[in-house]
Amino acid sequence: MDLILRCRAWRPIAIAAAFVLSWTPELFGPQPVLAVEVSDALREASKRYAEAFTKRDFAAVADQWTTGAELTEGGGTVTGRDKIVESLKRWRQRHPRATLAIEVTGIDLLGESAARVRGRLIFTPEPNDKPHASLFESLRVNEGGTWRIAESRVGPSATALLDELEWLLGTWQATDAKTGTSFELRYEKAIGGRAFLGRSSIRPKKGPSVEAIELIHADARDGGVRSWIVDSTGARADGFFDSDGTSFNRTLSGVSGEAAGSGRVQWVQVLTPGPNDRMVVHSIDRVVEGRPLPDGEPLSYRKVR
Repeated sequence: MDLILRCRAWRPIAIAAAFVLSWTPELFGPQPVLAVEVSDALREASKRYAEAFTKRDFAAVADQWTTGAELTEGGGTVTGRDKIVESLKRWRQRHPRATLAIEVTGIDLLGESAARVRGRLIFTPEPNDKPHASLFESLRVNEGGTWRIAESRVGPSATALLDELEWLLGTWQATDAKTGTSFELRYEKAIGGRAFLGRSSIRPKKGPSVEAIELIHADARDGGVRSWIVDSTGARADGFFDSDGTSFNRTLSGVSGEAAGSGRVQWVQVLTPGPNDRMVVHSIDRVVEGRPLPDGEPLSYRKVR
């Protein structure tokens, strides 16, 4: 099963924004002047953020984060304004023509200098492409008259996460230079594009081959992407996907095949896409029956069709 990729999509865009004030005049009466002013300021900050991100004006993007801001998405947390902006730059390198819009859905005022903001981040990878939405909630604080993001949590929709993996579709091949073992991965869309069906094989120079079937599926309930794998040795595993903006990772756990004694196993597969239809797959953090194993050797794959 080490040949099967681990990915967890995404990290679409990492951004925080502003929303409409969650205030119902019928229940609470007219909004105070201060609440209206803050709401307008937060909506304007959200608009400027989207414009700066689309224009790749990273100085303006950075000015909307506090120095010690935290961004949580894809199962990981990035701490510090500089690191957050660097993560956004890497994402933009992969999506150079993407555009961003922010849809504000609510604001909770926490005082004169803090507000909790919720909404949707809507990005379009290419002109005329289908837009993808992520949900976010952020804390903005007023620093000297500027509403900056102190923390933000972004949860991409399941379909958006799966779309981030579309580059994986096709047939990939690799060969272990030390052993001569060949590897092949094939992925195609299934059930109306809501899942990817994968088939993989390991063919050593001597001994039996190992075949595997994999399902990568967008989970609408938790907003993530999950994976199920079974192979011809009787091994099985399931896991979830995440990404740090550069590599795609899949955390897997399950049971090894009959020849290995059907013990409990867990590992992480790191998939790093490269130029010219290349990618590197690396199995790390491997554990069998509670016993740590060394990381596997990275395998370099080439897309052949």
